[in-house]
Amino acid sequence: MSVMPQPRDETSTAILEAAGTLLAKEGAEALTVRRIAAAAGCSTMGLYSRFGGKDGVVEHLFVEGFQQLNAAIAAVRVPDEPQPNLRACSRAYRQWALDNTTKYLVMFGGAVPGYEPTEEAKAVSHACFDSLVAAVSRAQQLGVMRAVPEAEAIAEVIWATMHGHVMLELVGMQATCHDPAERFELVIDQMERGWAP
Repeated sequence: MSVMPQPRDETSTAILEAAGTLLAKEGAEALTVRRIAAAAGCSTMGLYSRFGGKDGVVEHLFVEGFQQLNAAIAAVRVPDEPQPNLRACSRAYRQWALDNTTKYLVMFGGAVPGYEPTEEAKAVSHACFDSLVAAVSRAQQLGVMRAVPEAEAIAEVIWATMHGHVMLELVGMQATCHDPAERFELVIDQMERGWAP
């Protein structure tokens, strides 16, 4: 049975919301089929029939997270702009992570020990990265971003830079008392200067 997202009904939505709440408040050990179903107000059979079990629920959180993150970044892009708006896209990335911390930690932080995304789910996550690669490639072709190294390498460094800052903020690691938002702007400044032609 595929655990990729299917059209939702009210019960499916309640199950996913319940799982997210349990994970955020009590941690991964609270994610049992029985606990999720009880919190969602449905039967365990209802959960199994929709998601195939706990892993299916987690898989949906993972996949939807990447789809929503990609949509949040795409929403701030201007289709025909000559240079990708790295600042706007980076801000959208950070804001989505702050607004959806539980999903973000499922996606990147190993919030559910033992969960391993299926190949289908990995393809969705890679599509999100591919969008960034495409934007970098376009900027290189237009001469507004450094041509070397290749687009994939630059995209990976950009993503790693944003991700590193966001993860430190989400887990409360503050080496200084500076405002994380202000510090994130400095991160973007460095990326823009570093990848300029």
